Parts: sequence; C-alpha cells; structure tokens
Amino acid sequence: MAEGPELSFFDLRTVHDHFDQALLENDDIDLKAYLDAYNELYKFFQLMGSVFSFVSSDLKQKIDVLIELRNRDNQNYTTIKTMIEYERDNKLLEKADFVNGARTLLRLHRGLDFIRQFLRQLGDLTDIDKTSGCCQDAYNKTLAKHHPWMIRKAAIVAMYTMPTREMLFKKVCGENVQRNIDVLPKMLEVTADVFDRTHTIYDIYKLHTLP
Repeated sequence: MAEGPELSFFDLRTVHDHFDQALLENDDIDLKAYLDAYNELYKFFQLMGSVFSFVSSDLKQKIDVLIELRNRDNQNYTTIKTMIEYERDNKLLEKADFVNGARTLLRLHRGLDFIRQFLRQLGDLTDIDKTSGCCQDAYNKTLAKHHPWMIRKAAIVAMYTMPTREMLFKKVCGENVQRNIDVLPKMLEVTADVFDRTHTIYDIYKLHTLP
C-alpha cells in the first residue's frame, strides 16, 4: 500500500506573512490571504494528530467552503466586507439551503481565538512544561462556549495526552523549532490585529449571532 505525501512542517513565519498581507488599508481583510494563513494553521492541527481531531476536520471543511466561494465569485468574495455585503444584499444570510460565507468565516474566527490563545500560552511555558493545561484553558475560554457538552468533554480528555512544549514544537516544526519560537511574538501580534479587525467587522454588521 503506497503511503500518502509526507506532511510538511508548520511554519509560523508563513502564518505571519499571510495575515500581514490580509490587513488592508481600508480596515478590511483580504479573504485569500486570510485563508492562506489559516491553511498553515490547519497544518499545525494535522501534525498534532488525533488530539485535535475535534476541531481540525471542521476547520478544513470551513476553509474549503470559502475557497470554493472565492473560486466561483472572486469579485464578491475578495474581502470580508464585500462578502458580507454581497450576501446581505442578496438575502443569502437567511437562505436555508445556501452555505453562506459570513457564517462559515464566523466559525473560523472563533477557531482563531482558540489558536492564538493557545500559542500565546505556549510562548510562556518552559520546554519541560506540559502543554495540556494551557490548551484546556485556551479551549475553555474560546471554542468550548460554542461546542455541545459531548464535544467539550471529549476534547478536554484528549488534551490530557498532550506532550511537553519541547516535544510539541519538535513534532510540528521539525528542525525549525527555534525559528518558530523567535517569530511567535510577531505572529501573535499580527494575528491579534486580524482577529480584532474581523471581530469589529462582524460587530458593525451585527452578525456575531449568525446561527
């Protein structure tokens, strides 16, 4: 049985650069650059394996939906604002049989809150510290609020198996651990800018409660 292609290692510099490109001058977010950054973050979850299966498959599905919407209609799905306004003006936000981009991106936005809080807490650990506690803390403060009880329970239990910080970074970064640790503060800074701006856009359009 032939093996699939080997998954390349996670690179925080790639996340930083794409999120930096996503920040447009008009207080908007470029959708392609946002999704390119998110695809790299998704790689982190893939490399971690089954411990993050509760979130990784859902994130991949959401990324693929938005990429497909962009491929079909690049003009209206260029930025977060153009996407929301197009879907609002065409009554697509309420359309039951349409997987709209605004709702899909909101799920990624919530996931990004978890990712950035987890990575921020990782940066404060020593190499020999276990990562399970900070992961559980980040999850409980973010995604857990949007998950049913069964998923929350399974996620918290899975996190008990997480390794030390040193082992985690080696698993997802390969030989480039120090380079990733060095770029982490800058990556977290630009990720916070993207998160806050996206949050503000959803505030403006009153879309945080999309079902």
